[in-house]
Amino acid sequence: MSGVRVYNERLLELGLTLPGFVDRSEVIASLPSLGLLTLAAHTPAHWKVIYKELDNYSDGDINEIAEECPDIVAFSSLTARINEAYSLTSVFKKYGITTVIGGLHVSALPDEAMKIADCVIQGEGEIIWETLLSDYENNMLKRYYSSLSNPEYTFRFKDVRVPKYEILDISKYNRLTIQTTRGCPLHCSFCAASRTISTYKKKSMVQIESELNKIFEVWDRPFIELADDNTFVDKAWSKDLLKLFGKYKMKWFTETDISVAYDDELLELLAKSNCAQVLIGFETSKASGLKGLDRSDWKYKQFDNYLKAIDKIQSYGISVNGCFILGFDTDTKDTFIDTEEFIKVSGLSEVQITLLTPFPGTDLYKQLKAENRLLDEHYWEKCTLFDVNFIPKNFSVEELEDSFQKLMSTIYSADAVKERKRKFREIQRNRKKYSLYESI
Repeated sequence: MSGVRVYNERLLELGLTLPGFVDRSEVIASLPSLGLLTLAAHTPAHWKVIYKELDNYSDGDINEIAEECPDIVAFSSLTARINEAYSLTSVFKKYGITTVIGGLHVSALPDEAMKIADCVIQGEGEIIWETLLSDYENNMLKRYYSSLSNPEYTFRFKDVRVPKYEILDISKYNRLTIQTTRGCPLHCSFCAASRTISTYKKKSMVQIESELNKIFEVWDRPFIELADDNTFVDKAWSKDLLKLFGKYKMKWFTETDISVAYDDELLELLAKSNCAQVLIGFETSKASGLKGLDRSDWKYKQFDNYLKAIDKIQSYGISVNGCFILGFDTDTKDTFIDTEEFIKVSGLSEVQITLLTPFPGTDLYKQLKAENRLLDEHYWEKCTLFDVNFIPKNFSVEELEDSFQKLMSTIYSADAVKERKRKFREIQRNRKKYSLYESI
């Protein structure tokens, strides 16, 4: 259940008319669940595995699954759709089907999920899954399995198996995902992915190559999106990754930070590997907004390099999708004006703006809960990144929503999107190269 519907009806209607917003939304909604495909690979051969998408489901879809008489239904859901996942879990339980649920949300709130599902997986599921199925076969299924609290379930990438991409209907997707790293050492206060499931770790080139080869068996010219939180943390490992990617005829996309701009060799390899775009979290247009955002203030220390880094990365023909979050305690109405101006001046080829969202399990969530600033105790359907679910410091809820909608209207308009693409094409025609690290 990967698709997300914006809760705010005004913003939803506005978003449906904005090209830049619609394009990225369609991409996100079309990604298959890599977690479930990975569990399928860790399922013993005597089990039969079927993969179903339930983004826009009907009673007919539920009946179709029930008629298969599965022993187990396993759910993966984003926080914004966890209540729907819980509802479906209850429906399948009425059919006498054992239900299992895992992922970021239930890893943060396992007690909540245990009230609904027969079994909850907290943390990394690969090593747990085989034990869980064995326990099921022996009528010993537990309510709760955790890689975070039980060292017996510590998972290492050397034990990972190639996800079962072959069980997908490839015609439904415009891109597939692989994961080369898990976790992120920056640990930003708002990030739900950096450590909720796992500490930072990297796959071997042998494993990544096996996964790429499997994708090419089912799709000869794929577009691949890396399911990484921050791919290029380890620069030496990253260069080996890019040399591997360069052997394949594919376009691809990933998330990283601006430190890629400090390494000319890495940028050369990035360009040669047919990387279409990197998504970078700049977070805010003012340095003051970055103070205290991560544990070592790393992003705050990089702020003065932002514009030069964007220019340098894009000079290699690699599009930068700049991400900005609105609603920090340091934000005022002027922040929206500054953000619009920063986007124009920066020359970013693509932009993603979101609202600050306190996902359960994050430091931000703990802070706002302690300050009694969460609008509801269970506001999960508003965890879309485009809905306000807390009391802002310098705005009313309505003021923050209105300011966000106005900024969306400006930066995602057809003219603005067209102008960003025009500028990037111009950059590609005039490929300049920086030769010195000291240029930033």
